[in-house]
Amino acid sequence: MDGSLLNAPVLGVARSLTGRRWVWREAEERIGLGIAQSLGLPEILGRLLAARGIGPEAAADFLDPTLRALLPDPSVLADMDAAAARLADAVRRGETVAVFGDYDVDGACSGALMVSLLRRLGCPVLPYVPDRLAEGYGPNLPALQSLLRRGATLIVCVDCGTAAGAVFAGLPGTDILVLDHHKSDGTPAGVLATVNPNRLDCRSGLTGLCAAGVAFLTAVATVRALRRAGHFAGGAEPDLLALLDLVALATVCDVMPLTGLNRALVTQGLRLLARRGRPGLAALLEVAQVKDRPNAMTLGFALGPRINAAGRISEADLGLRLLLCDDPVEATGLAATLDAVNRQRQLVETSMLDAAMAAAAAQAAAGHAVLLVSGADWHPGVVGIVAGRIKERFNRPACVAALQDGMAKGSGRSVPGIDLGAAVIAARQAGLLTGGGGHAMAAGFALHGEGVPAFHAFLDERLAAARLLPSAADLVVEGTLAVAGCTTEVAGQLARLAPFGPGNEEPVLVLPRARVVRADRVGKEGATIRAFIDGEGGGMRLKAVAFRAKEGPLAEALLSRAGVPLHLAGHLRAEEWQGRSSAGFVVTDAAAV
Repeated sequence: MDGSLLNAPVLGVARSLTGRRWVWREAEERIGLGIAQSLGLPEILGRLLAARGIGPEAAADFLDPTLRALLPDPSVLADMDAAAARLADAVRRGETVAVFGDYDVDGACSGALMVSLLRRLGCPVLPYVPDRLAEGYGPNLPALQSLLRRGATLIVCVDCGTAAGAVFAGLPGTDILVLDHHKSDGTPAGVLATVNPNRLDCRSGLTGLCAAGVAFLTAVATVRALRRAGHFAGGAEPDLLALLDLVALATVCDVMPLTGLNRALVTQGLRLLARRGRPGLAALLEVAQVKDRPNAMTLGFALGPRINAAGRISEADLGLRLLLCDDPVEATGLAATLDAVNRQRQLVETSMLDAAMAAAAAQAAAGHAVLLVSGADWHPGVVGIVAGRIKERFNRPACVAALQDGMAKGSGRSVPGIDLGAAVIAARQAGLLTGGGGHAMAAGFALHGEGVPAFHAFLDERLAAARLLPSAADLVVEGTLAVAGCTTEVAGQLARLAPFGPGNEEPVLVLPRARVVRADRVGKEGATIRAFIDGEGGGMRLKAVAFRAKEGPLAEALLSRAGVPLHLAGHLRAEEWQGRSSAGFVVTDAAAV
């Protein structure tokens, strides 16, 4: 595309029906054409690869990501060799190992991964997940002491522990390993090994790994150490690839970038998940009514919320128990419980959302860089979800806190380019918080209630660049396509770029001057619109759907049936139904012609 046109809005859309400006994604057409020619790909696929910064030499691995090509030597992670050596010793000696996790999806998956591996290797394992309300996030001394009394000689903290130095100081002489990915202001004292790609002295470059990814590399290193010691002589090694469904689920649900190694982990994990060999996840797919082949959206919107719900408002270890369950009958019961808990979580979230959104709107109008709202009757288990909704609505970093017994406990969600985790750590170092940490896109914090205004002011100053963001994020468009060009073949080519997520967003295409022929509400609450559209001059009709469209200008435009042409933006996808493939369009935005 001519560089002079890159700054011009797509089709002149400076403000769409959802308030967004449509902008082109920058791409070097020459590189895209070269990729297409060298690999024998359709030109549109070459252009989309180039737009993602993929050169000709990396395109093949991107389209077919394999661990053989992308898995690094685990030893590149600081402290990995020490952690693997200690775990290998525990296996050889048959030690009892405690695995202390977190109550979110990444914590449940990394916990299940380590428990499964160690049990397969013959170690007695004591899994532990703290109660969100009674114990809070991360290791606490009473819980760790109870694990030691039960016979644990090694404690492995997964998806937590980076900021728990003060807790570990109460256990002198105890061997502790930390497998984490949260931002660090230094490794905790008294820990045998801290494997965390985000620790300041780690030069691995693997900062985008979630805790389950770190745990998987630790498993690789541990099995390697055992192999070198001759532990498997005459016996079979554990199948580490069988753990990749857990890694894929955690990577997507913790909103990690789907590039490089993560892309390979998620791709291979989705293939494993499609076989439905893990009883817990097979039962959860069934209760979520997932019939098609699982994809990244399945992980993020069907499985993840149900596993998360338990840690938010119910038994913290329900998700871990489901992932470890080997009995299909028991797994079915656990999955049904998680589904019911998730429905309860949705009700709790709805009760908070209106008040939180109104308070956030007032702060956005006042010009705050960060939106921080709190309430005395809010449930601390769903503050992170509400923060995510506020972030999406106002395109600002958002924090939501529940006030109880003079304390404020909350979670925050950020937007690309604004590192919320680092700001929360800085606030803790400045004495504004009693606890806090996280990563760029998400963080948790705790402080005395009277300190909320000072914390808000600190975040406003630290993340002042967020004031420059538009009120709604620009919609990045990668091409235009006539309705007649929305074929099953083209949709199938676009699917080769999956899995989609941060760093590899699903391509947004625009259908210029499309007409809505028919549109109706579907679903239990009527929040989904199903439509048929055609282009100028009629001809082929394309199935379309718009989700989360219960109200607003976009819903009104699609349902008006006025026959007025619209520019429609969204995703072209290949669909399977009763063994037949077809193309469908997911509408995410629209603009008047």
